[in-house]
Amino acid sequence: MNDRYSHRERLEGIMEGEPPDRAAASIWRHFYHRETTAESLAEAMLAFQKRFDWDFMKINPRASYHVEDWGNRLEWSGDEFSKHEKIRFAVDVINDWDKIEPLQPTAPVLAEHLRAVSLIRKSSDPELPLMMTVFCPIGIARYLCGGKEKLLEHLRQAPAKVASALENITVTFEKYIPELRQAGADGIFYATLEWASEDSLSWSEYEKYGRPYDLRLLKASGEDSLDILHVCSHNNYVREMADYPVALVNWDASDPTNVSVEDSFGFLGDKTVIGTLDDRGWLHHSKPVEIISEVDRIKHRMAGRRFIFGPGCAVAPEIPYENFDAVRNSL
Repeated sequence: MNDRYSHRERLEGIMEGEPPDRAAASIWRHFYHRETTAESLAEAMLAFQKRFDWDFMKINPRASYHVEDWGNRLEWSGDEFSKHEKIRFAVDVINDWDKIEPLQPTAPVLAEHLRAVSLIRKSSDPELPLMMTVFCPIGIARYLCGGKEKLLEHLRQAPAKVASALENITVTFEKYIPELRQAGADGIFYATLEWASEDSLSWSEYEKYGRPYDLRLLKASGEDSLDILHVCSHNNYVREMADYPVALVNWDASDPTNVSVEDSFGFLGDKTVIGTLDDRGWLHHSKPVEIISEVDRIKHRMAGRRFIFGPGCAVAPEIPYENFDAVRNSL
């Protein structure tokens, strides 16, 4: 391709509402067998980027990096397609929430992932925007205790204890996110997991246990940060979160319980949407020629919009690379 713009210039132009030289896209996935060290994680991310030349890199760390320094333990997977096995959670009984105290960015696993970001930045194109994954505090709390139902039970039985832990998690990542920026991340990919959804919490509950902490962590990323809000799950609250201070928003718009990309332009204002690649549907299961046709149709529908192609979440590692080629070559 004879691109006129760098990746950064292309994204900045789209975010300003200017017509790009071509459509922009990124896809992200886990490499479970490469996530156990900073070096192998960085190598996997860089190789994937070299293979497809995406317009930004969403750094996909092992999801448990948020909680390991508090005591979660895993048995590492050596299989590219199998997740790590969780063998211990930091929070078992309600009083264990008292043990969730603020951590420093120098905590071993947090520091390891700062090193991964630094390695990726040093070996990647300076014009490639990098966003590092950060989970919302209530989502981190769920990982600490092992499940949604257990966390909801603890919230009902001992809300003050859980709220104190949420505060300490937030303080930890308020310190950590600026270090991610210093290590080379242009911003964060801020994921709400299943919590910004009516399937987990009412909106009034999320306003209490989610939103205040979200806004603090997004503020910690800095005014010049290039942040993506990723609103996960079914029946999600992307409409209610339209005022979050981010430039880009991503969710699974292919899920019929969520708002469509087209409808979102009516309430997201000048934010840029990342989406439309149905990674559980046609991106995964269609033939490349069919994917090319679908991408062309979407390009026509999105012409003149602040829009970037992307999946609704991390894609399944099993998706054939020729399907990604079809997306990339159609831009």
